[in-house]
Amino acid sequence: MMTYEKLLEKTALEDDRFVVMTAENRALVRNLPQSLGGRFIDTGITEQTMIGAAAGLALRGRKPVVHALSAFLTMRAFEFTRTSVGIAHLPVKYSSFIPGVLSDGNGPTHQALEDVSIMRGIPGMEVFAPADEEDLVEMLPYIWATENPSYVRINTKPSIITHKPYEFGKAEVIFEGADFTILTYGFMLENCIKAHQLLSDLGHKVGLVNLRNLKPFDGDLIQSILPKTGRFITVEDHFLTGGLFSILAEFLVKNNLHIPVSAIAFEEKWFSPGTLQDVIENEGLSPQKLVERIEKFIHNAY
Repeated sequence: MMTYEKLLEKTALEDDRFVVMTAENRALVRNLPQSLGGRFIDTGITEQTMIGAAAGLALRGRKPVVHALSAFLTMRAFEFTRTSVGIAHLPVKYSSFIPGVLSDGNGPTHQALEDVSIMRGIPGMEVFAPADEEDLVEMLPYIWATENPSYVRINTKPSIITHKPYEFGKAEVIFEGADFTILTYGFMLENCIKAHQLLSDLGHKVGLVNLRNLKPFDGDLIQSILPKTGRFITVEDHFLTGGLFSILAEFLVKNNLHIPVSAIAFEEKWFSPGTLQDVIENEGLSPQKLVERIEKFIHNAY
């Protein structure tokens, strides 16, 4: 199977516009220095310097693919991203490592529960959240092909499903359902698939959508589903503010569309550090806990 690292290496070797950069975060690209030579640049723990240098390289015709921990890539370097990359609309491609709850063993300083909100607020910035490595390598050629700045929540876990071919800007319908439809992205898709089975066993007709792209947002799909389902439920490892729930609410209000919406997200709280499985269980994001929370939404609706 093609991996993130192999895909990036292949892409860079075939197109010398690509430069791979990291702020001393080589987990995803540890084997690339020897094959890319001078087109592999490690700036050290200097995310701001890396983004500034990436902007300069992009102005000279390159396509930098930059790597760092999500919390620091988005927040520490934000002013450089906004001003040097965003205003100039440069094709810098952000590979954001350990977003959301994936920063399980670290404290709040290393958590990135607001990254979608931060990055989608930059005009022209694209935002993507693949569900797993299969989804990731399916999407990246399209993402890297654009001349826009792009932010990707990197996720390299194995897939538990076979994904449908990717069409840029389009979401992926996993299941259709009349009672309600779960909208999710990234790491949470796997748990939502497992929750879907449990909910189906309880007699619910449940839809499930892998949104893949948060900006551009697949509003056409939302409009097509809306007459066929009773409620949307958003599930995300992100703050309630600014993430998928906000994106959906903005879209519905802007287009004068009406449907009940419930949200599972982080509301005014950080998650407590622990093993990933402990975090998932403690924060109510395990399949069984998702079922309990969703059943409560449905029960309270009647």
